[in-house]
Amino acid sequence: MLKEKLDRKKLLLYAVTDRAWSSDLKTFYEQIEQSLKAGVTFLQLREKTLDKENFLNEAKEIKKMCANYNVPFIINDNIEIAQEINADGIHIGQNDISLIEAKKLIGNDKIIGVTVHSIEEALDAEKNGASYLGVGAIFKTNSKEDAKVINIDELKKISSSVNIPIVAIGGIKKNNLSILNNTGIAGIAVISAIYSHKDIYSATRELKKTLITELNF
Repeated sequence: MLKEKLDRKKLLLYAVTDRAWSSDLKTFYEQIEQSLKAGVTFLQLREKTLDKENFLNEAKEIKKMCANYNVPFIINDNIEIAQEINADGIHIGQNDISLIEAKKLIGNDKIIGVTVHSIEEALDAEKNGASYLGVGAIFKTNSKEDAKVINIDELKKISSSVNIPIVAIGGIKKNNLSILNNTGIAGIAVISAIYSHKDIYSATRELKKTLITELNF
């Protein structure tokens, strides 16, 4: 899936994986499969501690799953893995490799998402060729304890300052979605709102239904 073909509708329900909810690889794959089956529209594989061989094998399997559901598949931070499996792209934070360097390595035809926390960072990422922006944390989150919380007014300002799609991330759940109405976002990125549930399929379906209803997508 090339960058220029990134439809903002694909960012509606953006899932970020987290092994914290399963130590068993088979169960981990099953969790991802259930979320894809239930309507996840974009998927990021996030592995901060896995060794290269296991990360590579895992990425290959999950890429196949995403392809079966026509869902863009990107890798968090690790350009080497993204290149080796020919992922659809990569997502980087402010403390990761620079966007300019990432583009040189992964190519202009790939999706590159960038986490931003301010208008200045958003404008800089857009200028340097980001495909989309992740803005947050919108709410306090246990998934990333050092994440800076961005208030809704700041989210609106960031959204109105750029022309590329934005996804809100950080502590977003079904019961706080309404606060994101009229913020200009293309969708939400979530971890625990999907993967912490025993019934991932139902949790994903309900989240997506509420998202569409609350935010009028």
